Amino acid sequence: MTETLDLIGVQRLAQAALEGAGADPAVAASVARSTVRAERDGIRSHGLMYVPIYAEHVQCGKVDGHAVPVVETVRAGSVRVDAKTGFAHPAIDAGWAAFTAAARKNGVAVMTLHNSYNCGVLGHHAEHLAEEGLLGLCFTHAPASIAPTGGNTPVVGTNPFSLAVPDGNGGALLVIDQSASAIAKSEIMLRARQGEAIEEGWAFDENGAPTTDAAAALKGSMAPSGGQKGFGIGLTVEVLASCLAGAVLSRDASPFSGDKGGPPMTGQCFIAFDPAAFSGEAFLHQTRALAEAITSQEGARLPGARRQGNRDRIAADGISVDEALLGRIRAFVA
Repeated sequence: MTETLDLIGVQRLAQAALEGAGADPAVAASVARSTVRAERDGIRSHGLMYVPIYAEHVQCGKVDGHAVPVVETVRAGSVRVDAKTGFAHPAIDAGWAAFTAAARKNGVAVMTLHNSYNCGVLGHHAEHLAEEGLLGLCFTHAPASIAPTGGNTPVVGTNPFSLAVPDGNGGALLVIDQSASAIAKSEIMLRARQGEAIEEGWAFDENGAPTTDAAAALKGSMAPSGGQKGFGIGLTVEVLASCLAGAVLSRDASPFSGDKGGPPMTGQCFIAFDPAAFSGEAFLHQTRALAEAITSQEGARLPGARRQGNRDRIAADGISVDEALLGRIRAFVA
């Protein structure tokens, strides 16, 4: 059995559950907005499915639901945010104005976060920068789940990066959002919860052998996308989102799922470029020409186009949610 919710209903349900778990209303609202955007784009693994995990983590102390982020402008183009072991979303919100103002003043700026947590769909943060007319390049790391090529002990997380290009009209021309792993870990978690097999090439068991067993994969390691090249991407993100940000290494971060360990204390690194400080109008001309070279080919589409395509449909049709999941979420509502 399922129930259909509209996007306003998703916002209200997610916020009520987080507040019921003990989060501050403003914090709950920030995380709930991220949940809505994930559901709106058809990224179910980062939508309502994650709300019970967020709520459980507030209750067990993996996340401080009342954390007040501390924002520091270290230099003219350098903004540093201490999330204080709270959710990443309100910490990003707290540093956003200083970060984007610095990018417009200097042409480029960097914002890092430490003592942070899962930031939801990374591409949404890059897209937010594009909506403000800035070229956004974002990185976030995660608890270790990918072993180096030739090894079997995870060292880096799925460690995604995202690039969003402004379209000159208050939107994003394209959004690249991809992780270092062959598939998102949340997809394997979903398969494990449903008792379904995973695809070949997605993961290895704890002995380093390829597996299609989702439970065995969660005890082992994720397969990097493109072999050693995928691990290289993960390592690049690790250096920026962990080392540069001053966060813990992925290998030392507690899991984003379950109640084991304390706060993950992971990090993010966001870079914003103001095209006006570089090639100016030529930037829009060139990026539009680049996009046309892709979309003019039959069967080809720009990165992020599928998410964009989901938005009108889902806004009109609503979201069908399994009653079991709804029950888990509503159990937290006060």
